[in-house]
Amino acid sequence: MTIKIGNAPCSWGIEFPSDPAYPTWQSVLDQCAGAGYTGIELGPIGFMPEDPNVLAPALAERGMEIIGGVVFRAFHNAAMWDDVMDASVRTCKALVAHGAEHLVLIDSISPRRAPTAGRADEAEQMDKSEWTAYRNRISTIAKMGAEEYGLTVGIHAHAAGFMDFEPELERLLDEVDESILKICFDTGHHSYAGFDPVAFMERHMSRISYMHFKDINPVVKADVVARRTDFYTACGHGIFCNLGDGDVDFPAVRQRLLDAGFTGWCTVEQDCDPSLPGTPLEDARANREYLQSIGF
Repeated sequence: MTIKIGNAPCSWGIEFPSDPAYPTWQSVLDQCAGAGYTGIELGPIGFMPEDPNVLAPALAERGMEIIGGVVFRAFHNAAMWDDVMDASVRTCKALVAHGAEHLVLIDSISPRRAPTAGRADEAEQMDKSEWTAYRNRISTIAKMGAEEYGLTVGIHAHAAGFMDFEPELERLLDEVDESILKICFDTGHHSYAGFDPVAFMERHMSRISYMHFKDINPVVKADVVARRTDFYTACGHGIFCNLGDGDVDFPAVRQRLLDAGFTGWCTVEQDCDPSLPGTPLEDARANREYLQSIGF
């Protein structure tokens, strides 16, 4: 099999460039390698050293490589465009420096969407002009990443942002050319949104360039949807669980990938709450062991 399994700093709770509570980037690399992974994402730009002369030797010492990087910024907010562009350019430069392939674009959490995560029928929608401007901002970064930096750019749906539910993801795919924008498909976020990840893969496998493996606790999901719980509270309740413990059918995901001749990286992303039982290292090991048990 030519599918490789990586992990990402978000599995260690890394959501921002820095926080006093975060483990060091060296510790994250040590634990990721120790859990059996040979690839890792950059994490939020600024968490790992942007100087390749610092980061490259540290990766080599651990037998690791950079898979890709995520721009998790407020594409939905026109006032944040300078921030989006800054993060995008810096991430592109870092990826090129390490010979990485995947640039992932994620619309960050919006206060307008967080209250209705998992409930497509209740979520606020953009009007036509707001959507057009939003789509164009995503397209601009995708075009830059693909044409100026030679990266494979994927859009990633994410709970509590404006690129969350299947209809808006498919609308974007219809409106932005595949030559500049492919799909980074996250199994867990698709399930959280209320849609079937495997069914989506069956329809769109030819455009999926990169995978994020995430699972969703079905008991927590049912509860937060029934109670109309907001995204942040749902995370605190442990909606993101270890792979194989949730409602995503990973053996079926594996088969779809094999049937399509998919090659390259699939990255574990278990967004974690440090207050919950277990540790990121234990979870990373358990997730790697589970994937090995089903043939990855």
